[in-house]
Amino acid sequence: MLQKETQLAVEKGEMLPLMEEFYTIQGEGYHTGTAAYFIRIGGCDVGCHWCDVKESWNAELHPPTNTDIIVANAKKYADTVVVTGGEPLTWDMTLLTSKLKAQNLKVHIETSGAYEVSGTWDWFCLSPKKNKLPVQSAYDIANELKVIIYNKHDFIFAEEQAAKVNPNAILFLQPEWSKKEEMTPLIVDYVMNNPKWRVSLQTHKYLNIP
Repeated sequence: MLQKETQLAVEKGEMLPLMEEFYTIQGEGYHTGTAAYFIRIGGCDVGCHWCDVKESWNAELHPPTNTDIIVANAKKYADTVVVTGGEPLTWDMTLLTSKLKAQNLKVHIETSGAYEVSGTWDWFCLSPKKNKLPVQSAYDIANELKVIIYNKHDFIFAEEQAAKVNPNAILFLQPEWSKKEEMTPLIVDYVMNNPKWRVSLQTHKYLNIP
Protein backbone atom coordinates (compact mmCIF):
# COMPACT_ATOMS: atom_id res chain seq x y z
CA MET A 1 0.00 0.00 0.00
CA LEU A 2 1.15 3.52 -0.76
CA GLN A 3 1.79 5.94 2.06
CA LYS A 4 -1.06 8.40 2.52
CA GLU A 5 0.94 11.41 1.28
CA THR A 6 2.02 9.54 -1.83
CA GLN A 7 -1.53 8.32 -2.45
CA LEU A 8 -2.82 11.89 -2.27
CA ALA A 9 -0.12 13.06 -4.66
CA VAL A 10 -1.10 10.33 -7.14
CA GLU A 11 -4.77 11.25 -6.88
CA LYS A 12 -3.89 14.87 -7.68
CA GLY A 13 -1.66 13.88 -10.57
CA GLU A 14 1.44 15.27 -8.85
CA MET A 15 2.90 11.76 -9.02
CA LEU A 16 2.07 9.02 -11.51
CA PRO A 17 2.86 5.28 -11.60
CA LEU A 18 5.59 5.38 -14.25
CA MET A 19 6.23 2.03 -15.95
CA GLU A 20 8.80 3.17 -18.49
CA GLU A 21 9.88 6.09 -20.65
CA PHE A 22 11.85 5.96 -23.87
CA TYR A 23 12.71 7.89 -27.02
CA THR A 24 11.84 6.10 -30.25
CA ILE A 25 9.97 6.27 -33.55
CA GLN A 26 6.17 6.34 -33.43
CA GLY A 27 5.14 3.01 -34.92
CA GLU A 28 1.37 3.27 -35.37
CA GLY A 29 -1.39 5.46 -36.70
CA TYR A 30 -1.30 8.97 -38.09
CA HIS A 31 2.16 9.92 -36.79
CA THR A 32 3.93 6.72 -37.90
CA GLY A 33 7.60 7.30 -38.65
CA THR A 34 8.06 10.40 -36.50
CA ALA A 35 10.32 10.69 -33.46
CA ALA A 36 8.61 10.86 -30.08
CA TYR A 37 9.31 10.41 -26.38
CA PHE A 38 6.96 7.82 -24.87
CA ILE A 39 5.75 7.98 -21.28
CA ARG A 40 4.08 4.69 -20.29
CA ILE A 41 1.86 5.02 -17.23
CA GLY A 42 1.00 1.89 -15.26
CA GLY A 43 -2.52 0.84 -14.37
CA CYS A 44 -5.27 -0.56 -16.60
CA ASP A 45 -8.46 -2.51 -15.93
CA VAL A 46 -9.73 -2.70 -19.52
CA GLY A 47 -8.19 -6.18 -19.81
CA CYS A 48 -7.62 -6.86 -23.53
CA HIS A 49 -6.60 -10.51 -23.84
CA TRP A 50 -4.17 -9.66 -26.66
CA CYS A 51 -2.52 -6.72 -24.86
CA ASP A 52 1.23 -6.72 -25.50
CA VAL A 53 2.08 -4.83 -22.30
CA LYS A 54 0.10 -6.76 -19.67
CA GLU A 55 2.86 -5.95 -17.19
CA SER A 56 1.44 -2.41 -17.22
CA TRP A 57 -1.91 -3.48 -15.77
CA ASN A 58 -1.02 -3.50 -12.07
CA ALA A 59 -0.23 0.10 -11.10
CA GLU A 60 1.23 -1.02 -7.78
CA LEU A 61 4.19 -2.57 -9.64
CA HIS A 62 5.24 0.83 -10.98
CA PRO A 63 6.71 3.43 -8.62
CA PRO A 64 4.86 6.74 -8.20
CA THR A 65 7.11 9.29 -9.89
CA ASN A 66 6.97 13.06 -9.54
CA THR A 67 5.62 14.71 -12.69
CA ASP A 68 8.46 17.25 -12.58
CA ILE A 69 10.95 14.39 -13.03
CA ILE A 70 8.92 12.92 -15.91
CA VAL A 71 8.79 16.31 -17.66
CA ALA A 72 12.48 17.00 -17.11
CA ASN A 73 13.37 13.68 -18.74
CA ALA A 74 11.00 14.20 -21.67
CA LYS A 75 12.24 17.65 -22.65
CA LYS A 76 15.80 16.37 -23.08
CA TYR A 77 14.85 14.26 -26.07
CA ALA A 78 11.94 15.32 -28.23
CA ASP A 79 9.48 17.96 -29.33
CA THR A 80 6.64 15.44 -29.13
CA VAL A 81 5.61 13.35 -26.15
CA VAL A 82 3.21 10.40 -26.31
CA VAL A 83 1.48 9.43 -23.08
CA THR A 84 0.37 5.81 -23.17
CA GLY A 85 -0.16 2.88 -20.85
CA GLY A 86 -1.71 0.93 -19.38
CA GLU A 87 -4.63 3.28 -19.50
CA PRO A 88 -3.34 6.80 -18.82
CA LEU A 89 -6.79 8.32 -18.25
CA THR A 90 -7.11 6.15 -15.15
CA TRP A 91 -5.20 9.05 -13.62
CA ASP A 92 -5.62 12.83 -13.67
CA MET A 93 -3.48 14.02 -16.58
CA THR A 94 -4.12 17.75 -15.99
CA LEU A 95 -0.87 18.55 -14.20
CA LEU A 96 1.37 16.41 -16.39
CA THR A 97 0.06 17.87 -19.64
CA SER A 98 0.20 21.46 -18.39
CA LYS A 99 3.84 21.01 -17.35
CA LEU A 100 4.76 19.36 -20.65
CA LYS A 101 3.07 22.12 -22.63
CA ALA A 102 4.83 24.75 -20.50
CA GLN A 103 8.05 23.32 -21.98
CA ASN A 104 6.62 23.89 -25.50
CA LEU A 105 6.21 20.16 -26.10
CA LYS A 106 3.48 18.70 -28.29
CA VAL A 107 1.51 16.29 -26.14
CA HIS A 108 -0.21 13.21 -27.58
CA ILE A 109 -2.16 10.42 -25.89
CA GLU A 110 -3.00 6.84 -26.82
CA THR A 111 -6.04 5.71 -24.87
CA SER A 112 -8.99 3.34 -24.85
CA GLY A 113 -11.12 6.31 -23.83
CA ALA A 114 -12.72 4.25 -21.06
CA TYR A 115 -12.37 7.08 -18.52
CA GLU A 116 -13.32 10.74 -18.59
CA VAL A 117 -10.81 12.89 -20.42
CA SER A 118 -8.40 14.91 -18.30
CA GLY A 119 -5.45 16.95 -19.51
CA THR A 120 -4.91 19.11 -22.59
CA TRP A 121 -3.89 17.25 -25.72
CA ASP A 122 -2.48 18.24 -29.10
CA TRP A 123 -3.37 14.82 -30.51
CA PHE A 124 -5.89 12.35 -29.10
CA CYS A 125 -5.60 8.79 -30.42
CA LEU A 126 -8.67 6.80 -29.39
CA SER A 127 -8.33 3.02 -29.57
CA PRO A 128 -11.62 1.65 -28.22
CA LYS A 129 -11.99 -1.79 -26.67
CA LYS A 130 -15.12 -3.93 -26.66
CA ASN A 131 -15.04 -4.84 -22.98
CA LYS A 132 -14.96 -1.21 -21.76
CA LEU A 133 -16.27 1.24 -24.31
CA PRO A 134 -15.16 4.89 -24.53
CA VAL A 135 -16.92 7.70 -22.72
CA GLN A 136 -18.58 10.36 -24.86
CA SER A 137 -15.91 12.99 -24.17
CA ALA A 138 -13.32 10.71 -25.78
CA TYR A 139 -15.39 10.27 -28.94
CA ASP A 140 -15.92 14.03 -29.08
CA ILE A 141 -12.27 15.07 -29.07
CA ALA A 142 -10.58 12.16 -30.86
CA ASN A 143 -8.25 13.23 -33.66
CA GLU A 144 -7.70 9.61 -34.62
CA LEU A 145 -9.74 6.43 -34.21
CA LYS A 146 -7.57 3.31 -34.26
CA VAL A 147 -9.40 -0.01 -34.11
CA ILE A 148 -7.45 -3.22 -33.57
CA ILE A 149 -8.57 -6.07 -35.84
CA TYR A 150 -8.24 -9.47 -34.15
CA ASN A 151 -11.08 -11.26 -35.96
CA LYS A 152 -13.68 -10.59 -38.64
CA HIS A 153 -16.26 -9.32 -36.17
CA ASP A 154 -13.92 -6.45 -35.35
CA PHE A 155 -14.81 -4.83 -38.67
CA ILE A 156 -18.40 -4.53 -37.43
CA PHE A 157 -17.12 -3.10 -34.15
CA ALA A 158 -14.95 -0.63 -36.10
CA GLU A 159 -17.96 0.70 -38.00
CA GLU A 160 -19.94 1.02 -34.77
CA GLN A 161 -17.12 3.09 -33.30
CA ALA A 162 -16.73 5.20 -36.44
CA ALA A 163 -20.41 6.12 -36.17
CA LYS A 164 -19.86 7.44 -32.63
CA VAL A 165 -16.66 9.41 -33.13
CA ASN A 166 -16.62 13.06 -34.22
CA PRO A 167 -16.66 13.61 -38.01
CA ASN A 168 -13.11 15.00 -38.14
CA ALA A 169 -11.46 11.91 -36.66
CA ILE A 170 -9.11 10.04 -39.02
CA LEU A 171 -10.01 6.34 -39.15
CA PHE A 172 -7.45 3.52 -38.92
CA LEU A 173 -7.66 -0.28 -38.91
CA GLN A 174 -4.67 -2.09 -37.43
CA PRO A 175 -4.07 -5.85 -37.38
CA GLU A 176 -3.44 -7.39 -33.97
CA TRP A 177 0.19 -8.49 -34.10
CA SER A 178 -0.34 -12.23 -33.50
CA LYS A 179 -2.99 -12.30 -36.26
CA LYS A 180 -1.24 -10.02 -38.76
CA GLU A 181 -0.75 -12.68 -41.47
CA GLU A 182 -4.44 -13.56 -41.36
CA MET A 183 -5.95 -10.12 -40.82
CA THR A 184 -3.73 -7.79 -42.89
CA PRO A 185 -5.05 -9.01 -46.28
CA LEU A 186 -8.63 -8.64 -44.97
CA ILE A 187 -7.87 -5.10 -43.81
CA VAL A 188 -6.33 -4.20 -47.17
CA ASP A 189 -9.46 -5.41 -48.97
CA TYR A 190 -11.71 -3.66 -46.48
CA VAL A 191 -9.96 -0.32 -46.85
CA MET A 192 -10.04 -0.58 -50.64
CA ASN A 193 -13.80 -1.14 -50.43
CA ASN A 194 -14.30 1.43 -47.64
CA PRO A 195 -11.77 4.21 -48.36
CA LYS A 196 -12.77 6.34 -45.39
CA TRP A 197 -10.47 3.96 -43.47
CA ARG A 198 -6.68 3.81 -43.54
CA VAL A 199 -4.29 0.96 -42.70
CA SER A 200 -2.14 1.20 -39.59
CA LEU A 201 0.69 -1.25 -38.97
CA GLN A 202 2.89 -1.73 -35.91
CA THR A 203 5.95 -0.66 -37.86
CA HIS A 204 8.10 -0.41 -34.72
CA LYS A 205 7.82 -4.19 -34.39
CA TYR A 206 9.01 -4.67 -37.96
CA LEU A 207 11.86 -2.24 -37.21
CA ASN A 208 12.61 -4.06 -33.93
CA ILE A 209 12.56 -0.87 -31.87
CA PRO A 210 10.59 -0.04 -28.69
